[in-house]
Amino acid sequence: MPVQVSLTTRVNKASQLKFDRSRRTKHNNIERGLTCLGFPCTMAPPLGESHKRFLQTMMVNGIIDGAKARALHRHCCETHGAHYAHDKLDEFIEVINVQLQPMFMQIRKGMSEEDGLQYHALVNMAETDVTRMSTDYADNELELFRKTMDLIVDSDNGTASSTDILNCADSLQTKKLKKRETEHVLNRLVQDKWLNEKNGDYSLSTRCIMEMEQYIRLLYQDQVKVCHICHNVALQCQMCENPTCGIKIHTPCVARYFKGRTDPRCPACEDFWPHEIPDVYRPLPSQSETQSAAKENTAPTPTPRSTAQTRRTKRS
Repeated sequence: MPVQVSLTTRVNKASQLKFDRSRRTKHNNIERGLTCLGFPCTMAPPLGESHKRFLQTMMVNGIIDGAKARALHRHCCETHGAHYAHDKLDEFIEVINVQLQPMFMQIRKGMSEEDGLQYHALVNMAETDVTRMSTDYADNELELFRKTMDLIVDSDNGTASSTDILNCADSLQTKKLKKRETEHVLNRLVQDKWLNEKNGDYSLSTRCIMEMEQYIRLLYQDQVKVCHICHNVALQCQMCENPTCGIKIHTPCVARYFKGRTDPRCPACEDFWPHEIPDVYRPLPSQSETQSAAKENTAPTPTPRSTAQTRRTKRS
């Protein structure tokens, strides 16, 4: 008897093929652009092999954390015999960005709202809204993503529950999605690094905020505030409870700003800051960074965690 392939399996395969085609198209466009940029008429010098390898890895991954970016920088330089300096990653990336500028692409650095880690992402500067996703997602799937974004921005904690998102799927104007279809779309959005999921709650990923910050600020200009410390869009954050102030600060920025302060005060209005001060997150060094430190006879970055301060009662 012929083997019957489930609908879910067929949908998953079709989605993966569509994603692969989109990624290949993006890869080919950049490759053609880099080929053109190699001509003598270009103001900037053509990319070296180490820069090309770094860019190709970014094209495959889309976004990588700071530790991986530093390890990749070292690997690319050593593989192709290029000069390597551990503190020259920004300059190394800037060489690539100069070449990407005519294609409206950029490797941009940003911070995760959840843990404060630095990330590097390959960003499309020409398209700032969700239309950039139209090659990978159907119209009703994009509408679901927009409604999910609405829920996240409207929330107090920068997240949307799966239940609320599933309820939105019943009111789509384009084409309604069934529960299983909605769950499949959400899984794809997480897999493609547009959303984060934790215990059934969804938030905008670091990649999404980095790529769509301009769109978010424009679309939700009356709802979205920027972090008082880092001046980036603040969704997962703490807020000053003074009604005449109301500034927002990212949770990782709160940890760093108030570290060691026994009497935390709002940096804007000087009112008492009543929220719990979280730990300062320090990631463990990657294996490549540890090996690098050993070679240079320097110890890896220590990773002590500061003791979280208990929630304080607002003083009279």
